[in-house]
Amino acid sequence: MRQNNPMEFERRRRRICRFCEEKINSVSFHNERMLRRFINERGKIIPRRISGNCALHQRMLTTAIKRARHIAIIPFTSEIYR
Repeated sequence: MRQNNPMEFERRRRRICRFCEEKINSVSFHNERMLRRFINERGKIIPRRISGNCALHQRMLTTAIKRARHIAIIPFTSEIYR
């Protein structure tokens, strides 16, 4: 069992929100290519701690993905999983 070293946490670099970095104010559900980056192979939304998004943009992204699924731009699950 590995013990938690305080220096170990300092080495990890925090991810920067892509939307804040590129100064994108709104996330559109029409942009399928961008939304697919934040969905894994099974069709689940990638969580904020892994994607590195800020809380505001993660909420906007989640809403956009759900809207795109509802309009059938993005499938709810992948074809392989079915």
